[in-house]
Amino acid sequence: MAIGFILICAAPALEREVYAKLSKIPEIIELHPLFGEYDLIAKIDAEDFEKLGSIVINKIRTIKGVIDTETLAGTKFFDFGSLFIPTKT
Repeated sequence: MAIGFILICAAPALEREVYAKLSKIPEIIELHPLFGEYDLIAKIDAEDFEKLGSIVINKIRTIKGVIDTETLAGTKFFDFGSLFIPTKT
C-alpha cells in the first residue's frame, strides 16, 4: 500500500476545471483546494509506489491546466513515540 500527497499547481483561471477532472480519478481519495504556492492537494491510495508514480504521470500531469506537481510519499506505519520532544520548564 502506498499513500501519496500530490501538490498541484494549476494554470490561472483553470483551477476549477482541473479540480473537476481530478475528482474523477478513482485513486484520489481526498482533494482540497489550497491558497499559496500550490492550488490543490490530492491524497492518493495506490497499490505500491510504482503505481503511485504512474497515476501522477499518466493521470494527473496529463490534465490540461496542470502546470506542476510535487509528490510527497506517506506511510501508514510510524512510531510517534520516537518523536517525543520534551518541553522546556
